[in-house]
Amino acid sequence: MMDLHTRNVIVWCNSVRPLYPLCFPAATFVAGSTCTLWHRHVGHPGHEALSRLAHVLPFCTKEVSSDLCHAYQLGRHTHLPFHASSSRATSIFDIIHCDLWTSPIPSVSRFKYYLVILDDFSHYLWTFALRLKSNTFSTLANFFSDVATLFRTSVKAL
Repeated sequence: MMDLHTRNVIVWCNSVRPLYPLCFPAATFVAGSTCTLWHRHVGHPGHEALSRLAHVLPFCTKEVSSDLCHAYQLGRHTHLPFHASSSRATSIFDIIHCDLWTSPIPSVSRFKYYLVILDDFSHYLWTFALRLKSNTFSTLANFFSDVATLFRTSVKAL
């Protein structure tokens, strides 16, 4: 890992063996290093992990605070934010789920958005690449007409 401003190596790892020991250069522990800073640098570990690093990070022995950063709290989530649904489709296209995803980088063909449609019954997935977000409605309308033509049924719930 390198410091973004100085480009100095902060820590490196020998990943040849099954374990990944961290190697800290002597210049790593400069004045102003804090436990909070290292908490961010090593991937937002919990208090237990930081206390195990106390022999390498001596300033973390007493400074481990009870405040947990947002990234640490998100990493500790064990449940999905959605409640389990009891509604299940009994045939194809009774329920479909849609998601419109924005790519941070447009594809070579200049597609920036992706519409994903999932059939609840068959778990079959369709993905449509879109250049403009405004193409979503027409793509969905075409999908509905294709369902009517090819499968001789209609989408009951979206």
